[in-house]
Amino acid sequence: MDQATRAIHAGLAAAVAGEPVLSPLVPATSFHADPDQVGFSAADLSERTPPFYARWSNPTAEALERRLAALEEGEAALSFASGMAAVSALFLHHLKAGDHLILSDVCYAGVAELAHQILPDLGIAVTAVDTSVPEAVAAALRPTTKLVHIETPANPILRLSDIAAIAALVRPHGALLAVDSTMATPIATRPLALGADYVIHSLTKYACGHGDALGGAVIGRAADIAALRQSALVHFGAAINPFAAWLILRGLETLPLRMEKHQANAAALTAFLENHPRVQRVLWPGAPSHPQHDLARRQMANFSGMISFVTADGPALARRCADRLKLIAYAVSLGKTRSLLFHIPTEPLLRSSFPLTGQAAATYRAWAGEGVFRLSVGIESAPDLIADLDQALAP
Repeated sequence: MDQATRAIHAGLAAAVAGEPVLSPLVPATSFHADPDQVGFSAADLSERTPPFYARWSNPTAEALERRLAALEEGEAALSFASGMAAVSALFLHHLKAGDHLILSDVCYAGVAELAHQILPDLGIAVTAVDTSVPEAVAAALRPTTKLVHIETPANPILRLSDIAAIAALVRPHGALLAVDSTMATPIATRPLALGADYVIHSLTKYACGHGDALGGAVIGRAADIAALRQSALVHFGAAINPFAAWLILRGLETLPLRMEKHQANAAALTAFLENHPRVQRVLWPGAPSHPQHDLARRQMANFSGMISFVTADGPALARRCADRLKLIAYAVSLGKTRSLLFHIPTEPLLRSSFPLTGQAAATYRAWAGEGVFRLSVGIESAPDLIADLDQALAP
């Protein structure tokens, strides 16, 4: 099936007279059990065990997982209460004291803080590298490296990493490769097909699309996902709420259509911003001006709706945008139907989330200057969005 068809039909139950056409919301936390098939411990459960308790599985969550696996062309998926819950579960499932993690030195702030501030206290070594340079990943590999985690495009500067090239380096070493593909979505990139072992999504973003549900997911091989469910989901307890799963499942139905509009709008706004006298730099993977546009064309079938741009007066302009914008919300998050804008200053970020110094800090500043505006372009009319930005950027 084409992605547009999978987004609607994957995960649906077989057609039975009298049953709903769409996946129903099942808010139950407990389900009738067969005493001959189910024990009380998670060790007694398997991927073939029917819903037993919602921390293990739920019919609505299962429908969402089947659809996500189909969209990513993976064997299985596992849903979580948030994107951070998904990343934390994967890290703590695979890493123990004495192990080594390689991490993109620019990635979602929550993931960076988990890696730099919490994992070392557990005895886990972390090396942050510029994963847009595969050779940097190769140089960081150790005998104890168990997991390499990259994010592409990277939040907030939209720097790309070559998934296939990194997978070719990591696989012979015996480590696993996890790819956060939240900004790309499976409409743009399917990391498993490029050699990754896991693909991660914050479902809160483009997958849901409407800003009304938190969720996360990990997709990969069936055996790996089953092990992740039995250990991390059951014991850490970050199960997705069935209502959130149902909202995200509904959102996935329009994901292909929304991504077309996100991309078209982002192209129009990029053209406007690149010609605006107050804007110094614009970063969008679909633009020929993006430093990695050739990689974007090879790796992304859709360039998504995220734009980053730099101005000379970021903090002051951020205040004016918050006061002046009428259609675009001055707010965090991304991937919504409504456009969102937020300014991310460089210096505080390098002191906290990204502990970058020396050449690594200089490289970040080459992309982001002293602060970057992250613009999540929605699905409104492009001319209306341009007019709103134009009046906000005016002196």
